[in-house]
Amino acid sequence: MQSWKNRVSGKRSLIADRRGAVAFEMLFVFAFLFLVILLPLADLALAGFQYIQALAALRGFGQSIQYSPPGDVTNASSWASAALAKADSRYPIPSIQLICGDSNAVCDSTNSDPSQPKYYVYSTTITLTPMVLRSAICTSGNSNPCSFTLTYSERFQ
Repeated sequence: MQSWKNRVSGKRSLIADRRGAVAFEMLFVFAFLFLVILLPLADLALAGFQYIQALAALRGFGQSIQYSPPGDVTNASSWASAALAKADSRYPIPSIQLICGDSNAVCDSTNSDPSQPKYYVYSTTITLTPMVLRSAICTSGNSNPCSFTLTYSERFQ
């Protein structure tokens, strides 16, 4: 009879002792935190960093060409090819447009009056690679929905 009481009291002490339950529950808590909070937050952070870096590259390119404007805005192809060589290789700029006047028309002999404002317009493309938030982040209308074109414009005259 004495051994039966020892067995029952041993079971009760195991039921009362729940130290291992927290270690088991932490697996679920860490999985929830990692999959539901940290990975989506990392997706947003990476997308934000890529966006900021691309805009900084566009702005830096604008600053570099600001100090050497084209001599002739109606025929600036040789100037444009030399200027494009200065672009950041991580964010290539395929072409530069020279816009004359407030009508957003490409510069030609009819609108290149020196009194008209003149602008550089150029763009680059970034491609995001989200891990979790693909359906929320990849919403562009391009052939690759995770690819976004960023346009930048700066007045030079």
